[in-house]
Amino acid sequence: MITRRDFLSCSAAAFASLMAPDVFARAHPRGEKALDFYNIHTGERRKATYWIDGQYIHEELEVINKLMRDHRNGEQASMDPQLLDVLHQLQRKTGKRGNFEIISAYRSPASNSRLHKAGSGVAKKSLHMQGRAVDIRLPGVELKSLRQAALNLHAGGVGYYPNSNFIHVDTGRPRFW
Repeated sequence: MITRRDFLSCSAAAFASLMAPDVFARAHPRGEKALDFYNIHTGERRKATYWIDGQYIHEELEVINKLMRDHRNGEQASMDPQLLDVLHQLQRKTGKRGNFEIISAYRSPASNSRLHKAGSGVAKKSLHMQGRAVDIRLPGVELKSLRQAALNLHAGGVGYYPNSNFIHVDTGRPRFW
């Protein structure tokens, strides 16, 4: 004879097994994340699908690392994949597809030190040196709108440089200047 407790336990287990595919589907997002880049200093262009079905694509990240290298000396480093996610979210927020123009991405310690000493507004311990920052513009999106979209993400630092026509985004703590 089945007791009420046994019936409820079996029912709960059956319900959980039916719900499991939905839970797993939400835990492992499907789809792709792609970005288009144009490095204004090297002239390189690249569309990179860097994330597919919840996984970063190592080969595409390597291509992005090369494109975002220090244009002053050719040094490259691993860019923070979360920074790419911030850029992807910016495109979604602005509704604008197209090339992110890369003004500055990875910056070697030597380049950063030279720029800092030259007094060009470069932080001594810039997140550019860790591959966690990028200076960009997105043609077709007004700079102040791009800044506002970045601020609305609350995803890291946002710098606004209207005289130089770019914004800075990074994966540090949320702050703005």
